[in-house]
Amino acid sequence: MRTQVAIIGGGPAGLLLSQLLHVAGIDSVVLERQSRDYVEARIRAGVLEQVTVDLLEQAGAGARMRRDGLPHGGFALASDGETFRIDMQGLTGKSVMVYGQTELTKDLNDLLAQRDQPVFEARDVALHDVATDSPYVTYIKDGQTVRLDCDFVAGCDGYHGPSRKSIPADAGQVFERVYPFGWLGILADVPPCDHELIYSNHERGFALASMRSATRSRYYVQVALDEKLEDWPDERVWDELAIRLGPSVAPHITRGPSIEKSIAPLRSFVFEPMRHGRLFLAGDAAHIVPPTGAKGLNLAASDVHYLFDAITTFYRSGSQAGLEGYSASALARVWKAERFSWWFTSLMHRFPDTDAFGRKMQIAELDYLRHSKAGAAAVAENYVGLPF
Repeated sequence: MRTQVAIIGGGPAGLLLSQLLHVAGIDSVVLERQSRDYVEARIRAGVLEQVTVDLLEQAGAGARMRRDGLPHGGFALASDGETFRIDMQGLTGKSVMVYGQTELTKDLNDLLAQRDQPVFEARDVALHDVATDSPYVTYIKDGQTVRLDCDFVAGCDGYHGPSRKSIPADAGQVFERVYPFGWLGILADVPPCDHELIYSNHERGFALASMRSATRSRYYVQVALDEKLEDWPDERVWDELAIRLGPSVAPHITRGPSIEKSIAPLRSFVFEPMRHGRLFLAGDAAHIVPPTGAKGLNLAASDVHYLFDAITTFYRSGSQAGLEGYSASALARVWKAERFSWWFTSLMHRFPDTDAFGRKMQIAELDYLRHSKAGAAAVAENYVGLPF
C-alpha cells in the first residue's frame, strides 16, 4: 500500500489530522491498535479551547458539538470552601466548550468511516527508515503483514506507542516531573452541581467538579499514589467531595452510582525535538500535562494545527520550511501550556512536603487572584488557550 501521510494512532490527534488532510485533498491512512469500541469507550478530557473548536469546525466535525456542547464563559476557584469566579469571557472575550473527548472521537470516526478509516486492530506497528526520504510502516492485520509506504509519518500514538521509541536515544531529550499524588475520578449520570467547573484547594486536598453534559457529571479528588479503588466506595467519594468543595456547593451535589471510577497519576512530560526526519510526533507521544489546566487534548489539537499547516504547504508549494520549523513552533506553545498546568497544579494541590508556610502561600495567591483583575486575566488568558 501507499499513502501520502501514515498516521499512527486513532485517538483525537490522529483522527483530526486525517480529516483535515482529507478536506485539503491529501491522502492518509490511520493505524489504530485497538478496536473502535475500545477507543470510543476511553474516558478522557472534555474542555475544548476555542482554537480546538475552530479546528473541529474546519474539519467538518463540529455539528454535534455545536448542538450538544456546553459553552463556558468562566469557572470557579475555591479556597477551603470560599469560591470566586474567573470571568474568562469578560476578561478575554473568549470562552471554552465542554464536550467529552469520547463524543468528539465518535464524531471524527463517523467521518473517517466514510472512507474506510481508520484501520482498527492494526497489530505490531513498526516504523522504518523515518530518517530518510522513503519512510514506511509495517503492521499485521487479520494475520497478514502489510507494508505501507508514505511520504511522512505522524506519530499520534500516545506515550506508550512505537513512534517516539523509533527515535534514537541520542537524538532526543526527555524533560519530566512526576507528581506525588493522583486524581480519583468518578463519572455518574447525575446533573452537575454547577453550570461551570469548580476547582477547589482544600486543606484535605484538591477537588474538581466538572461535567460531560447537562446530565452527566465528572468529579475528581486528589489521593495518594498508593490508594486503592476498592478503598473508595461511591459514598466515600461523595462525602469527600462535599467536604472539599465546601458548604456552599455541597447541597447542590446530586449523588448517584458511578458508571466509571479510576485513579490517574499526574506527570509533566516533554520530548524534544518533536521531529526526526520524516517522523513528526503529536499529542501525548511528545508531551503530557497534568489535567489541572485542561490542556492535554488541546495541546494535541495545537500540534495538529502546526503539522497540518506544514504538510499542506509542502504539497502545495514544495516548501519544507514548515516541516523544518514544526518542532520549534509546536514546542513554543507546548512549554507555555506546561508552565500553566504546572503552576495551576502547584497552586491547587496539597503536596506531602507542604508545610504551614506553603499553605499560607497558596491561600495568599488565591486571594490575590480573587481581588486582582490583572491576576485573574492572566489565568483566564491561559485557560481559554494562547493563540497559535
